[in-house]
Amino acid sequence: MTHHRPDREPDIAVVGGGIMGACVAWGLARRGLSVCVLDEGDIALRASRANFALVWVQGKGLGFPAYGAWTKSAAEAWPRLASELMSDTGVDVGLDQPGGFTLCLSDRELQVNADAMVRLHNQRDTVTYPYEVLDHSQTRARLPDIGPDVSGSIYCPLDGHVNSLRLFRALHVALKARGVDYRADHAVTAIEPRAGGFALKGVWGEVSAAKVVLAAGLGNARLAPMVGLEAPLKPSRGQIIVTEKAAPFLRYPVVTVRQTDEGGVMIGDSEEADGSSLRIDHSISSVMADRAIRMFPLLGDLNVVRTWSAFRVMTLDGCPVYEQSETCPGAFMAMAHSGVTLAPQHAFSLADYVADGVIPEETAVFSTRRFRVPASV
Repeated sequence: MTHHRPDREPDIAVVGGGIMGACVAWGLARRGLSVCVLDEGDIALRASRANFALVWVQGKGLGFPAYGAWTKSAAEAWPRLASELMSDTGVDVGLDQPGGFTLCLSDRELQVNADAMVRLHNQRDTVTYPYEVLDHSQTRARLPDIGPDVSGSIYCPLDGHVNSLRLFRALHVALKARGVDYRADHAVTAIEPRAGGFALKGVWGEVSAAKVVLAAGLGNARLAPMVGLEAPLKPSRGQIIVTEKAAPFLRYPVVTVRQTDEGGVMIGDSEEADGSSLRIDHSISSVMADRAIRMFPLLGDLNVVRTWSAFRVMTLDGCPVYEQSETCPGAFMAMAHSGVTLAPQHAFSLADYVADGVIPEETAVFSTRRFRVPASV
């Protein structure tokens, strides 16, 4: 298969073709820049595969108010992203933002979650958002199929979800529509800063570009030092269970259970600190299934059709990292485990920052400098 080779070198090379890389590349192409995406292809340990496809604001930003504000802006910009992808591609990503629930299976769990929301909203400089703490009967009024073990819930009207597979497809169709040079099976093994830009190399050859964006997920840890950056990550594995299709019963997404627009139910959002293997850990998937059945007893009658796991891109504090190299200007790095929720920020704001060559002050709080706070004497 011959790869399209443009007559001139691209303005910007994006390393990584998952949801994050595709959003940034599409955003840059919308600015009229020529973009080349170098992607490992199907061998990649794609975090996109384990995404739960939530657009989720609730609970984000405790200890880091800027992350809450960034997430809220993302949720508000999602309708724009969905409609622009639709106009570029004709693909409906199934965006639905009816609000979302965190269900609690004990009074104590409800209290812990409610207290955390109070602490979050009491932080200085926090951008507040609406939410409700509901008891069992108030929750059942909106989610009639909950079981008796549900003590209550927290509801946030800003939350929602998308069809994750169609989102991934829409982004890649949009890249093609915008003339992005997407190259699968192009793992990058080396990046060399050169006068006027960067040379990116692999067994496939070499590409030169004036700017480079590292959106390679776990691969950023290896690539970042080549351009004077560091990508501190911790291993985080997630498992997902998917059931057969069922009659619609779940109008709202729940943080660990959602019914897709096609009828199947996804159960997941586990977070495991095991970076060694992608083998399904049935002790964890059985706990996930048990909690889901306690929330919605009817799930006990559904067959499981698929389970899978994948490695997530988890920074040391779970919040995103965006940074431009000080020693190699023009080299940018982007990492976030909330790749679906934050997709509009990456397609619009972050792409603009890369195009303009400057990450503004309010977004610079997401740099890795926050991990280098000197120990108090």
